[in-house]
Amino acid sequence: MALAIRMARGGRKARPFYKIVVADKRMPRDGRFIEKLGTYNPLLANDDDQRIVLNEERIKHWLGEGAKPSPRVARFLGQAGIIEMPKWNETPQKSAPGQKALDRIEEKKEKLKAAEEAKKAAEEEAAAEAAAAAEAPAEEEAPAEDKAEEKAEDAPAEDKAEDAPAEEEKKDA
Repeated sequence: MALAIRMARGGRKARPFYKIVVADKRMPRDGRFIEKLGTYNPLLANDDDQRIVLNEERIKHWLGEGAKPSPRVARFLGQAGIIEMPKWNETPQKSAPGQKALDRIEEKKEKLKAAEEAKKAAEEEAAAEAAAAAEAPAEEEAPAEDKAEEKAEDAPAEDKAEDAPAEEEKKDA
């Protein structure tokens, strides 16, 4: 007789509750079983003690008799330390991104890397400019700006004075 340690569903609609049982492989999922070995309540929080309840002595007995756990039950047993943790593939091969998607992801990474390098270069340039500005005395820059402003203010007044007689000459003529 081929034995399986598997889950048998109970509970009402949209409120599952599972019994972990040892049963003949030929029996239906929720049908006749040999012995109840524990429970699994997926509605409880992951860290709740009552989410998965296992009778370790009886599970070890039935594993010794040749019962094979289902993949989900094997994972529960591995987490409990009863058996070695089975390999578990979270994402199936079918759901892996295609070549074009991988190319786009790689392109985005390259763009981000280039943007980071440009940002670092800009920061270095700004730091260099700030250092150069700090080295030059602030007094030298201020008078040069003041002189330029004085020249700019004087120049338009002179231009206006020179333009005014020329306009009067044009009117007389």
